Amino acid sequence: MNSEFIRKHIQTSLAEDIQQGDYSSLASVGEGKTRKVKLVAKQDGVLCGVDIFCMVFEELDKKKTLTTEKYKKDGDLIKKGDIILRISGDAKVILSAERTALNYMQLLSGIATTTHEYVSLIEGMHTRLLDTRKTTPGLRMLEKYAVKTGGAYNHRFGLFDMIMLKDNHIDFAGGISQAINKTNSYLKENNLDLKIEIEVRNFDELNQVLDCGGVDRIMLDNFSPKDLAKAVEIIGGRYETEGSGGITKETLRDYAASGVDFISVGALTHHISALDISLLADE
Repeated sequence: MNSEFIRKHIQTSLAEDIQQGDYSSLASVGEGKTRKVKLVAKQDGVLCGVDIFCMVFEELDKKKTLTTEKYKKDGDLIKKGDIILRISGDAKVILSAERTALNYMQLLSGIATTTHEYVSLIEGMHTRLLDTRKTTPGLRMLEKYAVKTGGAYNHRFGLFDMIMLKDNHIDFAGGISQAINKTNSYLKENNLDLKIEIEVRNFDELNQVLDCGGVDRIMLDNFSPKDLAKAVEIIGGRYETEGSGGITKETLRDYAASGVDFISVGALTHHISALDISLLADE
């Protein structure tokens, strides 16, 4: 991950929270007091965001008063009651950083945990699980890192690192062959080396893509498991295949049984419950 981006994101998040001052801490605790806290898991899951959590505290610790003991790392399976780390030092710094640091860790651990649950369902199968661009604005780098921590793979990061011809691109271009041919011409004219993926919604569109060629991967959108298996058989390994659209934990294994190369699931980052983790006074 880009540490400078993360540092600036943390600075923005802290400024949003503290603004003119953390008056609760200033009023009740004041300056110069030292305390010790522990970070405790309140439910089972996959841990993600330990270093980011600590970076939040470092950003406010201008006098370098804090010391940190880490017992767990990103990717670890944690159990309810596990102590993840301890921090000691300036009480005001701890209190001011607490919520922002927890927001990062709880979100990222929630994504990593959900991803791990999905990945476990297709363990040992050919299919690889992908995320999507359905991410929180400004947090994509971190959320995609959490997906990888949970054991899945990243799809394209954004609009710039892979061509994805979806239904609107195809409609605006005038059809499937027009969209593919225009795209290949554009890449050649601009000396760009990008993979091309195209979305199809039925067997007619699939056959049009196969007749035209010129792509690297075919996304089979909203196919049933049975139709997905049939489409994979028709494609016959000529192109990479990806299943997408409405695939849940309950249906994931059925879709993977089709032999499709990839399955993309927006819910890995789009419908997430934060993992319950608390920062508690450590006497």
